[in-house]
Amino acid sequence: MAVELNHTVVQAKDKQASAEFLAGILGLEVGAPFGPFIPVETSNGVTLDFYESTDMPFAPQHYAFLVSDEEFDVMLGRIEAAGVTYYADPSHTEPGRINHLFGGRGAYFDDPDGHNMEILTRPYARPS
Repeated sequence: MAVELNHTVVQAKDKQASAEFLAGILGLEVGAPFGPFIPVETSNGVTLDFYESTDMPFAPQHYAFLVSDEEFDVMLGRIEAAGVTYYADPSHTEPGRINHLFGGRGAYFDDPDGHNMEILTRPYARPS
């Protein structure tokens, strides 16, 4: 059986602004509106469908993006150019630093809605 994640909904106060923010950091394109959603598609075909949720509060979520070493450098530069603080840890206690977990590099940053975004160059090792 083959099971793949196809899409996920990302709640936002301003779906267009949030989609443009993430797409800009990751170097992706914002897709054409699809119903009430603004999609951003990753290179493996998973779509983050930004949905405007202004009438009810939502809990911040975590989204992690596996990128190459070269892409990491470019993305970190975009984060810095945008004036966004990045952190070495998901709890945001190490500002302006990256981590070196599993022989790679990683950084966390918040999107405009407080979602905890992560870029990493090596997948986390899982126990067998």
